[in-house]
Amino acid sequence: HSSPSHLSTSLLILRERFCFQKLPSAPVGLESQHKHLLELLKRTAIHGESNSVLIVGPRGAGKTMLLKSVLNELLDVKEVKSNILLVQLNGLLQTDDRIALKEITRQLNLENVVGDKVFGSFAENLAFLLEALKKGDRSSSRPVLFTLDEFDLFTHHKNQTLLYNLFDISQSAQTPVAVVGLTCRVDVLELLEKRVKSRFSHRQIQALSPMDFPQYVELVQQQLSLPQEFPDGRFAHEWNNSVKALCEDKSVEDVLRKHFNLSKDFRSLHMLLFLALSCVTPSNPTIKPSLLLEASRLCTMDCKANMLHGLSILELCLIIAMKHLNDHYQDEPFNFEMVYNEFKKFLQRKSHSVHSFEKPVVIKAFEHLQQLELIRPVDGSASRTQKEYQLMKLLLDHTQVMEALQRYPQCPTDVNWSD
Repeated sequence: HSSPSHLSTSLLILRERFCFQKLPSAPVGLESQHKHLLELLKRTAIHGESNSVLIVGPRGAGKTMLLKSVLNELLDVKEVKSNILLVQLNGLLQTDDRIALKEITRQLNLENVVGDKVFGSFAENLAFLLEALKKGDRSSSRPVLFTLDEFDLFTHHKNQTLLYNLFDISQSAQTPVAVVGLTCRVDVLELLEKRVKSRFSHRQIQALSPMDFPQYVELVQQQLSLPQEFPDGRFAHEWNNSVKALCEDKSVEDVLRKHFNLSKDFRSLHMLLFLALSCVTPSNPTIKPSLLLEASRLCTMDCKANMLHGLSILELCLIIAMKHLNDHYQDEPFNFEMVYNEFKKFLQRKSHSVHSFEKPVVIKAFEHLQQLELIRPVDGSASRTQKEYQLMKLLLDHTQVMEALQRYPQCPTDVNWSD
């Protein structure tokens, strides 16, 4: 095999690819959507025609990637690049219309033009900004492209003022603007007020990745392969062959199918491949199927079940007592006293393996379980009740508890009480 330096170079290339989310330049399988969106934005950028459109699709489907690839293609046109203005807003960052307006002013570089002016209304302020962009006559008004990420969050702003004004301008013959919203909510139109809805063009582009499983496996292979221009051709060839063999392995196929069924997005795929890659060393210079299996286990770990591993024996016994109560009373809520009685019964039966605990100690353990959010109070049963009688619900299911018991280190055998 080649020298360790080639291995470290190859690992560096792949790590960079996974950490910096080096995405393909255009999303796979969204060609018609790409064409449609490009055509729309061209009309605004070149012919000064206003438009509005929503890109709808699940998280990780490639909505942002689609928009980015369209913008890159659009900005390659010389007349567009010198003319169009971009304003990018995000519902997570611009949490109300005042902040959004400040951000629009900043991105259009108009802070000094606005200065200390006071405006009567939001609409007046926005109209002033767009007016300031004009170069004189109506025909030379510069087109503005607004992109609103997490579009559905803007619908929660007071009176939906921002959306109303943006859509209003896109309907009227003022400045040419294009409003592009990105959202993962299918019911987003239901969230719009009537006056906002009537000004929206009702154009929607659905970004649903039509990728099937063989394409997904091919994608994994591409993501793990070294590029053509790798310094040592022979090493790259050997590495790429080992990746090809890896993707054809039956156990690997099962792991990939599981991930494919959970989510087809790049982020979770990169996470999986990165974990597998981090175990590659000069003594284990290739990605073995076992590494991928382990990485998959880490990716899909159940955090609640993991928390159970850190509990004390007493806390674990209380969880089992709660599970018993759940089994007896068909998941009815319980309080501390009920759990304590159940626990005492257990102590009488198995007193030789678990020490007897004072009641305050048991209460403390019970409170700790609540802090860990393994149990929580039932709504509305709080304030007035004494804490020992406050009704609680267990937030773990049967399998999580049983799994924790089987994997608990040095667990007294008697604690595995399922009788």
